[in-house]
Amino acid sequence: MATDLRKTETVAPSAGKHRRPRRERWRAGLRIFGVLCLVGAVGVAGYLAWLLWGTGLETKAAQEDLRAGFERSIGSLSPRDPSADKVRLPGRAIAELVIPRMDLDMIVVEGTGTDELKKGPGHYSEGSFPYVDTAYPWENRGRVGIAGHRTTYGAPFWDLDKVRAGDKIVLKTEYGIFTYEVTKTEVIPSSGSGVVLEQTRKPTLVLTTCNPRFSAEQRLVVFADRVKAAAG
Repeated sequence: MATDLRKTETVAPSAGKHRRPRRERWRAGLRIFGVLCLVGAVGVAGYLAWLLWGTGLETKAAQEDLRAGFERSIGSLSPRDPSADKVRLPGRAIAELVIPRMDLDMIVVEGTGTDELKKGPGHYSEGSFPYVDTAYPWENRGRVGIAGHRTTYGAPFWDLDKVRAGDKIVLKTEYGIFTYEVTKTEVIPSSGSGVVLEQTRKPTLVLTTCNPRFSAEQRLVVFADRVKAAAG
C-alpha cells in the first residue's frame, strides 16, 4: 500500500507539468490575437480618419489655389465674349458656388472625374455622363449640372439635404453672377439618375450627390431656376 501511494504521488505532479505549458500557450495565443485585433482596429480607424478628414486637407489646398486666381476674374467678361464658348480643360475653375443655407462657398471645377472632384464640386461637362453636356451659368438656356462629394474630399455637399424650396444659390463666374432659386429636392435611385441632367429651355441648375451619407445607393438632387443674371 505504501508503495502504491508513492507511485500515485509521483504521477500526479507529472500530469500537472504537462497541463501548465498548454495553458501558457493558449494564453500566449490569446494575447497575440488581441494585439493583432488592436493593430487592425487602429489601422481601420486611421483609414477612416483619412477618408473623412485627411482627404479634406487635399481639397482645402486645391481650393485655396483655385480661389487665388479665380476671384479676381469674376464678372470681368461679357457672356458674348468669344471665350465663353471655348472648351474648358478638366480641373479648371469655372464658378464660385455660394449656398447660404449650407454656409457653403467653394470653387467649382470643370469635370466630374475622380481627380476633378478631389478639388471640389464639379461641372458635368462633355464626357462626364453618357450623351450629356450640361450648360454653363452664363448661357440663356439649358441646365447647369454640378456634382459634389458628400463625405470625403471636403464633403462640399454634406448638408445638401438641408436645402429647401425658395433657397437661393449663387454662381459667380468670369461672365457674371447668376442667382438661382430652389424649386424642389428629390431622392432617386442611382440607376437612371442621369435623367436629371436633361437640358431645359430656360436656364436651370441641378446639384447632385450621393444619398444617404456613406452610400451610393441613391442620388440626392436639388433643382433650381435662374431668377437673376448680373452679366459682366
